[in-house]
Amino acid sequence: MSVRSLLRHARNQHALRATVATAAVAVVVVATAGTAQAAVVPISVDTFTDTVGQHASQVEPDSFAFGSTIVTAVQTGRWFNGGSSGIAVSRSGDGGATWTTKNLPNLTNNPGTDNPNPGPYDRVSDPVVTYDARHNVWMVSTLPLVGRSTTVGPTAAGVYTSRSTDGGITWGAPVFVTGSNLQSPDKNWIVCDNTATSPFYGNCYTEWDANGDGNRIYMSTSTDGGLTWGPRRRPGNNATGIGGQPVVQPNGTVIVPIDNANETTLRSFRSTNGGASWSNATTITTISHHTVAGGLRTGPLPSAEIDATGRVFVAWQDCRFRAGCTANDIVFVTSTNGTTWSAVQRVPIDAVTSGRDHFIPGLAVDRTTSGATSRLALAD
Repeated sequence: MSVRSLLRHARNQHALRATVATAAVAVVVVATAGTAQAAVVPISVDTFTDTVGQHASQVEPDSFAFGSTIVTAVQTGRWFNGGSSGIAVSRSGDGGATWTTKNLPNLTNNPGTDNPNPGPYDRVSDPVVTYDARHNVWMVSTLPLVGRSTTVGPTAAGVYTSRSTDGGITWGAPVFVTGSNLQSPDKNWIVCDNTATSPFYGNCYTEWDANGDGNRIYMSTSTDGGLTWGPRRRPGNNATGIGGQPVVQPNGTVIVPIDNANETTLRSFRSTNGGASWSNATTITTISHHTVAGGLRTGPLPSAEIDATGRVFVAWQDCRFRAGCTANDIVFVTSTNGTTWSAVQRVPIDAVTSGRDHFIPGLAVDRTTSGATSRLALAD
């Protein structure tokens, strides 16, 4: 997985952002509105000791906040040719003031000071966090991998969901998502319907693509807090794509912004019946992408969020506003229904003549706000 969103989710009264750290994951805590300086608080370190992982490394974090509880998950001990030694999960019950951290159990077989219940897999990747308010379950979606070779890439075992029923304090063994082991799965994402008035309140949705089938897109639905998952389903036109990030509107409509398989167009598809079926994937816009210097692993994959009224925001890196496509800006589109979208707009971080390159956006939206008073946070 490319680093698509750093810490992406904001809920209730705050927007939380974080950065990838080489030695530890840290969060930036802003005490009050108007505070000039923010404290960087380390919350996680790599505790694995296997001989393959690049230790003291933690990459590709994701987070979700609900009320005063925040849960983050991160690859820890990154392997050079994909995946990591394990997934570290950090939890705060007081809005980010204090944190506890532990590795997800029953995933990997790597030694370390905090892996008391090893699993069958050699490495693991792509952690994504969500919360199911109806069933009071925190979830971390991951992609366990098999293979320890440093010259041959690993094989994905499927998409799995680790669950916590005590607010993210302890975690159970991961649950297999039906059909996700077929055709080399990749780029998983998970979201739940947390609107009590929605006809599909408590549904959770997992998205991934089958890399071995030309990046065919699949969705699966759970109605019991991630204990079981329904059959994998495709968009109506059997579309291919990569990097989808489903979001759920207050009326229960699920909208999935996603790149096409070549990352040259941004597309979307949706479900209006709780995941029983999915619409055709249609094009939102083309993508113009500048290759970032320094050999950095980047790409124009979307970062998607939603406000209180169900307005969807999608951001990505794009060079269309720069003469000669010499650098990327962060750009975005919005939609209220997932079928019609606004024109592409540029986030004015600096002048289009600055020469500065912006990439890997992480977008957060305060779900208590909407319209002209929507509160958004962006990391790039």
